[in-house]
Amino acid sequence: MANLFTATAPFLSVSQPFTKTAPYHHCYASSSTPPEPDSSPAPPPPSQPKRKKSVETTDWVASSLTRRFGIGAGLAWAGFLAFGVVSEQIKTRIEVSQEVANTRDVEEEKEIVLPNGIRYYDLRIGGGATPRPGDLVVIDLKGQVQGTGQVFVDTFGNKDKKKPLALVVGSKPYTKGLCQGIDYVLRSMKAGGKRRVIVPPSLGFGEDGAELESGLQIPTNASLEYIVEIDRVSIAPA
Repeated sequence: MANLFTATAPFLSVSQPFTKTAPYHHCYASSSTPPEPDSSPAPPPPSQPKRKKSVETTDWVASSLTRRFGIGAGLAWAGFLAFGVVSEQIKTRIEVSQEVANTRDVEEEKEIVLPNGIRYYDLRIGGGATPRPGDLVVIDLKGQVQGTGQVFVDTFGNKDKKKPLALVVGSKPYTKGLCQGIDYVLRSMKAGGKRRVIVPPSLGFGEDGAELESGLQIPTNASLEYIVEIDRVSIAPA
């Protein structure tokens, strides 16, 4: 029995007292010291590239002057452009006022006979621009068959229901009761002018006559009587 209790165990000696070991707290060897925190200053963040200021303008001349001579030159150029726009508006108003001032009614109608057979009487002398081939012209028109008085076009009536006619001078085919004779007469009128025009059959609808969009029939070899007034002339760019 004595030998049994005094024998040395393969893993533990009874004669030696048990000691409580400290818990395992670190993941590094006991002989090494824990690493100290890095106290060196952090490197500065990379500097962002400076953005170049862009000149938001559609006028390259103004931006070029601004870069070369400073903002004063750019502002001066912008002011020049603004002055040009205002000048054009003033010019348009002046032209309109001059057109109104130069437009006058005719006290006594005189018959003018042209070599092609057209006869006309000025009712009002216009003071605006003269239409040329290619110009857009807005006119009021009344047309009737001479002798019968049959009206086939009239835009002088109720303006709420009837609109002026727009045509390009020299453009064919003619519609809305227009004919070659009216196209010819317009070229000697001015904006604001008004005429009574007698068109011979050769410059009207001739031997064939015409059937208009409204369903009205223009008889053959009919002379036509018109009242034409030019409201506006939009001059085509050169």
